[in-house]
Amino acid sequence: MDTMASLQGLIGGVLIGLSAVWLMATLGRIAGISGILSGLLWERPAGDTAWRLAFLVGLISGPSLVMLAGGGAGNVVAEPGAVIGAPVGGVTTMLVAGLLVGLGTGIGSGCTSGHGVCGMARLSPRSLAATVTFVAVAMATVYVVRHFPGGTP
Repeated sequence: MDTMASLQGLIGGVLIGLSAVWLMATLGRIAGISGILSGLLWERPAGDTAWRLAFLVGLISGPSLVMLAGGGAGNVVAEPGAVIGAPVGGVTTMLVAGLLVGLGTGIGSGCTSGHGVCGMARLSPRSLAATVTFVAVAMATVYVVRHFPGGTP
């Protein structure tokens, strides 16, 4: 086990938790990325644009600054055999997957950040059901991709 990768994951998790607590404490809002983005793009509640935009800019700029500082891109684009490895599909596959995830967040009224981080912390039964569903579908997807013809070993 790579201690540095574990430490980076721990620090990242703590920062996610702190940002969720900060948003709830200062604005009374849930740090659900899909809700923040949809509020910025479609709903546009009065007076909510600035914090939503700042949150999303921070979400993108934080990792970008780490990469520019020489911290690398984490294990997402590492060599095959790394914790995550290289992407299995091409750009088209990733675009379709992203659209399906977006559809799922709309159907599930939230995503892993809103349900899995914030909802679970609030002991929300709805978020528990959503998070269990996310994890079960992710596990089934990995199983199918790895064990059926055409999948990766």
